[in-house]
Amino acid sequence: MSATEPGLKAGTDIDVDVLVIGAGVTGIHQLYEAKKAGFSVQLLEAGDGVGGVWFWNRYPGARLDSESYTYGYLFSKELFEGWKWRERFAGQPENEGYFNYAVDQLGLRPHIRFGARVTSAVYDSASATWLVRADDGTELRTRFLVSATGVLSIPVYPPVPGREDFEGVAHHTGLWPHEPVDFRGKRVAVVGTGASGVQVIPEIVPEVASLTVYQRTPNWCTPLNNEPITDARQDELLVHFTELRDALDESVSGFLHERLDRRAFDDSRQERWAFYEKMWQSPGFAKVISHYADMLTDQAVNADWCAFMAEKIRSLVDDPATAERLIPDNHGWAGKRPPFVTGYYEAYNNPKVSLVDLRQTPMLQVTKTGIRTGEGLREFDVIVWASGFDFGTGALTRMGIRGRDGLALEDYWADGPRTSLGVMAHGFPNLFFPGGPHGAAGNNPRYAEDQVNFVAAAMEYMRDHGHRSMEVPAEAEEKWTRMVAELAVYSSFGEHSYFFGANIAGKPRSFLLNPGGRPKLREAMGEVLQSTYAGFFT
Repeated sequence: MSATEPGLKAGTDIDVDVLVIGAGVTGIHQLYEAKKAGFSVQLLEAGDGVGGVWFWNRYPGARLDSESYTYGYLFSKELFEGWKWRERFAGQPENEGYFNYAVDQLGLRPHIRFGARVTSAVYDSASATWLVRADDGTELRTRFLVSATGVLSIPVYPPVPGREDFEGVAHHTGLWPHEPVDFRGKRVAVVGTGASGVQVIPEIVPEVASLTVYQRTPNWCTPLNNEPITDARQDELLVHFTELRDALDESVSGFLHERLDRRAFDDSRQERWAFYEKMWQSPGFAKVISHYADMLTDQAVNADWCAFMAEKIRSLVDDPATAERLIPDNHGWAGKRPPFVTGYYEAYNNPKVSLVDLRQTPMLQVTKTGIRTGEGLREFDVIVWASGFDFGTGALTRMGIRGRDGLALEDYWADGPRTSLGVMAHGFPNLFFPGGPHGAAGNNPRYAEDQVNFVAAAMEYMRDHGHRSMEVPAEAEEKWTRMVAELAVYSSFGEHSYFFGANIAGKPRSFLLNPGGRPKLREAMGEVLQSTYAGFFT
């Protein structure tokens, strides 16, 4: 326990200068920056290992859709040189291994307490400290609290009765066990065809006796087009590390894909279809970033691309009725978060696979032996719940965070998150939540890196200038939150997307990303730094 610091309430000691919650990509980075700056540090992690989503989401087929070498840490050339990525889009085991490598290389493991899920965090105005408690009995008082719990850390289930009555094996993709699940010869149900469902389905088809897919809403899935990273490519990455890092640092989206200036209808239909084929064969998010410049802003262009993709789906799925059920009819390309797949549509050609459209035959009940819809009961040995997450705010509003005068964060955000820079909220001094709602959109580690650096600089400035607490002014929070709301109408994502909280019953419809992206984030951060945090200190 450290000695009482100047400005602390008499008799109130702090246990640690900076307490970080969550050992994912953002939390690990924030812990490193705080330790490097000379703060005493501690990180609390609910799980038994590091990696965040790559610790919890270990279902078959779990994989990055950002290029591996753009997703990892770039603040250290030595760290980059010491790890060899095997695939362009790394799978869960490789990703988890990378974060363990990073934690050990950076000497951070002694500062991480595993199996400690935070249950309350209460701010004390008199001492300007946070008292944090976890379910393992941990109790720590800290000057700075950084909740790096991420946007995809609270799995959710559909509100169907009887789910807990099922007597077979059942797992959510976001809470997958460490021990492999045995699918061999089993009757399996996969509920959900979002990002995780479309990954797990083709992966387990060879093993199962039968696979029934329960789909609420189809999405526009396109090929991931993964490939191994050859030794020659690895050498190229190492040689050009500085250029790669600088390009990613300047990138609006945090990707290396280049933007296209050409507009779609400047090309003939034949030229467009040839270009669409090129996009279909391109890797990951190149289909979003390197597409026609007006793809996400002109509905007619978007519909044209969707017509091409619908043709592709019909060509890949043998049964015409199944193919039609897999083609979205309520949103265009990138109206929801676009999944990238390998062998997904082809899986439906296997006679072991059947598709249930929950819009036509809603799920009525889970029984001891299976799932009942309007068509009757289907019995299963295994149910895979690929039903998504409480995106953006889920972890923060479940953590028992109480700010100034006992203000509950879940009450303050009852109508949707109110933030500044996606990293602070008025009424919650010395609390930061990088990687949470309103941050940006794109390759998460890249914009979260901007936030991590902003938080680290703020904490150092406070320490070096003798400030006790930092709280974002109400007007700064209002400005940022208003920008999010005003620009959300220009986003390709519709209100039926989980980026608006649409997948959670009763959750307010509020945009949970930053539609101004990284440029707006950096512009606003620059204004704060240029003003030397004017109005932030109390």
